[in-house]
This record gives sequence, structure tokens and C-alpha cells, in this order.
Amino acid sequence: MKTKFYKYQGAGNDFILIDHTHAPLENIDNQLIENLCHRRFGVGADGLMFVTRHEEYDFEMHYFNADGKLGSMCGNGGRCIVAFAKHLGIIEKETNFLAVDGSHYARISESGEWVDLQMIDVSIIDRDDEAYVLNTGSPHYVTIQDNLKDFDVFNEGKNIRYNQTYSEKGINVNFVEDHGDHLFVRTYERGVEDETYACGTGVTAVAMAMAKHKNQTGHITTNIKVLGGDIKIEFDYDGSTFSNVFLCGPAKLVFEGEID
Repeated sequence: MKTKFYKYQGAGNDFILIDHTHAPLENIDNQLIENLCHRRFGVGADGLMFVTRHEEYDFEMHYFNADGKLGSMCGNGGRCIVAFAKHLGIIEKETNFLAVDGSHYARISESGEWVDLQMIDVSIIDRDDEAYVLNTGSPHYVTIQDNLKDFDVFNEGKNIRYNQTYSEKGINVNFVEDHGDHLFVRTYERGVEDETYACGTGVTAVAMAMAKHKNQTGHITTNIKVLGGDIKIEFDYDGSTFSNVFLCGPAKLVFEGEID
């Protein structure tokens, strides 16, 4: 049996998307998902998502990491799946959908290539020495790093992700350099086990951590550059809780095809 798939990318974070609204999602082949995400032997992607029906929401998002395992929330994946839902005719200008970390509201441009995705509120930020640790739908470690352009993100990120504190459950490791008018961010992602071109929940965590680091409050807009392009984060921060959090950026169809 052939299955149609669509390849999307959001600031270089790329995903395989499959419409599964015709039937319940059952008997998942995790090895097949890993094979499809492989960049040498498959389609190649940071993750794979299924869109399914839901009685109370416009649709439900099911996200699997490139290792084939069910993942936690993926922000750029969420933006791409909203663009995909518009492509399928499920939504038009806005949506409320269900993901693994709960419900999400999103609005999408008329072209279908720019999505503002509302993320969960965050009130807990821990410290690990000089780093910040928080959960924005997925767990994140945020540390400030000079000369980030030439920094060894893969090995340093892997060392943190697999250290004694985080090795069991894993954590996404974000390195950030403050350029004044924007933040430059590079991320090592668990599940992908490599540096990715962008991480939506990661840049959201970075923007929050840096607001706390700078003692900023009020309505805050943060421009972020990643290897795959530009992303904008907006939220309100009263000194204890980050609310009205939006991850804003591109979500574009790359190509479509069929797989057995």
C-alpha cells in the first residue's frame, strides 16, 4: 500500500507529515518512522507527524522524533502541522488543536507560510550552575556562550544531554549568544541526537531564560536567529509566570511524494 507524505520545514527544522484523518492511529511501526527520517536511506527529517481527527478540536498532532520514538511537544513541528492542516482544508485562518502537552491556538497567514503558535504558560525555571532549565512543552537547558558561530555544539551539547543529571530522560541543550537586537541560538536536540537548524520549544525557552537573566518584565518581543532563519517569540512576563506565549515563524511545504 502506498501512503502519501508531505515534507515541510520551519526555519530549517524539517518534518514528514501524513494525513491520517481517515482512520484511528494504530499499530505504529517505530522502526519504519526512524528509517523514513534517515537522511541517507529515507526521506530525511527531524521528525514525523500524523494528523488525526479529534471530536473536541480541529485536529490532533502526533509527533515522533527522528529515532522513531513518540516525542514531546515540538514547536516548529506544531507550526508546520498548522500549515499542513490549512493545506488539507481542515482549517482556514486560525485553529485550536491538541498536542501531547495540551491544547494549542494558532493563527496562519493567508499564504499559509507564516504561523503564530501559542505555547504553554511557564512559571518554573530552575538553575543548573550558570544554566537555566525549564519546560516549554519539552525540557530545555539554556546556557550563554560566546563565539557561538565557531562553538562545537554537537559534542558539547551531547555531553550535557548524556551527563549524569539528564541521561535517563534526556534534555535539549540550547546555546545562546546575545547580539543586542537579536539572540543567536544553536540547539542539540534529544531524539534527533544532533544539532538541528532550529528548535521551536528551544528558542521559546531561550527567550524566557534571557528575560529572566536580564530581569525584564512586561510584554516582551524577542528576535532570534537560528541556522535555518529567523524566528520571533512574544510573551508577557510578570516576574513569576510567562503567559500569552507565541512562537512565530515560517512553515513551508518543500515537496510531496509517496512511500510504500
